[in-house]
Amino acid sequence: MFSRTVEYAMRAMVALAAGDGRPMTTRQIAETMKVPQSYLSKVLQSQVRAGLVHSTRGLRGGFVLARKPEDLNMMEILNAVSPYKRIETCPLDQEGHSSDLCPLHSRLDMAMAMVQEAFEGTTLAEILSEDNPCPTLQAQLETLKPSMPDPKS
Repeated sequence: MFSRTVEYAMRAMVALAAGDGRPMTTRQIAETMKVPQSYLSKVLQSQVRAGLVHSTRGLRGGFVLARKPEDLNMMEILNAVSPYKRIETCPLDQEGHSSDLCPLHSRLDMAMAMVQEAFEGTTLAEILSEDNPCPTLQAQLETLKPSMPDPKS
């Protein structure tokens, strides 16, 4: 239902949100979230243009969220890379169709409305705070946490 671009954008934003505000390079995000680095660069630039991410060049540069994870919803992330368009008129454009949607397209638009509502009502912070039984994602996110200095050193 969603393109790889949308999937990669969401994975990247989850990684940035899990990074606790530390700049992350494209390489770090790509390796952690299993996304092709060259493709991810384009995705992240879309997020920068949309104002969801800041980028900084240089030795300590990288990408950071432009807002707190609790202030970024999943719909914003989706729209930054692939604007979500609802069905406003029946695409069959047959004579006799009114401006109302036919039964098929009405149902499709209702489904799209539910997706839109779910994504608008879900923040990055919520995604990170949910108990997640997925060991793969947990392991990926664990690599993003700042390492604590060894007290024995």
